[in-house]
Amino acid sequence: MARYSRSAGKDVKSAMSRRKKGTLKSGKGGKGGKVKSRKQAIAIGLSEARKKGKKVPRRKSARKKKS
Repeated sequence: MARYSRSAGKDVKSAMSRRKKGTLKSGKGGKGGKVKSRKQAIAIGLSEARKKGKKVPRRKSARKKKS
């Protein structure tokens, strides 16, 4: 079973190409600086795919909940 949809992969690919061109920006509304990190570009591509409702696993939470 595939974890990510093919169209989600295309969103990541487009984010990577925008990073290479220097047009990918971080933050809400692209008000942040230029993205230089590969990992950050992938994360932005996945979050864009998530917003479009494509098949992408949920984000891992930053902290584990205490039981």
